Amino acid sequence: MNTAASPGSRPLRKMGFLTIGLFDEADPRRGHESTLEIIELGERLGFDSAWLRHRHLQYGISSPVAVLAAASQRTRRIELGTAVIPLGWENPLRLAEDLATVDLLSGRRLNPGVSVGPPMRYDTVKSALYPDTADAEDFSFERVRRLLDFVRGEPATDFSGTEGFEVFSNRVQPHSPGLGGRMWYGGGSLRSARWAGENGMNLLTSSVVKAEDTAGSLDFAEIQLSHIREFRAHHPAGERARVSQGLVVIPTDSATAEQRAKYEAYAAARLPRTTAPQGPARLLFAPDLVGTSAEIAEHLHAHAAFREIDEVAFALPFTFAHEDYVQILTDTATKLGPELGWSPAL
Repeated sequence: MNTAASPGSRPLRKMGFLTIGLFDEADPRRGHESTLEIIELGERLGFDSAWLRHRHLQYGISSPVAVLAAASQRTRRIELGTAVIPLGWENPLRLAEDLATVDLLSGRRLNPGVSVGPPMRYDTVKSALYPDTADAEDFSFERVRRLLDFVRGEPATDFSGTEGFEVFSNRVQPHSPGLGGRMWYGGGSLRSARWAGENGMNLLTSSVVKAEDTAGSLDFAEIQLSHIREFRAHHPAGERARVSQGLVVIPTDSATAEQRAKYEAYAAARLPRTTAPQGPARLLFAPDLVGTSAEIAEHLHAHAAFREIDEVAFALPFTFAHEDYVQILTDTATKLGPELGWSPAL
């Protein structure tokens, strides 16, 4: 077993996982309960963090902050994150209140990840989401800046004091000191990486990047590496600025033959999208990594971007069963993590 990082790479300091939390429309409670059980399992296995994706008008978690509030009462140590909340659906002031509340309930374990841009399929939902202001809404980085200011304790109003029997604050309450330093931006472009660095956020990178330079490299790892370096070059903490990488990783050490066949078919069906940039945005996807922990570790040690980070949040595939996630997480914690030089936080 390889218990140390390969030459030239950083030792893996923190390992987490990311789930979308799918559910059956006929029994949504069971799907949400499954997600909470997976988070509890992650803590028992020694994972450093558990992250939830965010889905609206789909059969996945639409309110990760609420689910993480529940998770905070069923765990004691594991960090809880969102990857990511699309701010186009949110009021920054109201979201700041929710984030601070859950952070305090969790014992300051919350790691909110956010992104900006118009909501997905905006033309079909804008009349329900913003019936009076759809064409005036600002989906730029300014929306993130507003959230950061509120979370960090900047004034939300010019009034504070007592009015009658009511006492008012000029900043979001409750205020959770330290939460501002645990805000993450989910970025896949040089521009977003630079902005996150300039504004003192942490950077979440995923299995999707934007291939912006048509004449340049189409190697996913090299593009992702350029984003990490751009982020750190503009962050006040420089090389110490936090970056977490989120690839789809499926170790098969203890998988059954049926599970291995399912995993390999899943990855094969998604492989064509990794061969060239997709759509007008020129999105480039990383291949899913399926194999033994030793095989996956060998691939990661050769991955240019992985070699410059010391935190990961491996993404669980979207459509698998609960028992599949148990197997994948168990192998990740007991087999793959040690291959990457990671030790469980117990």
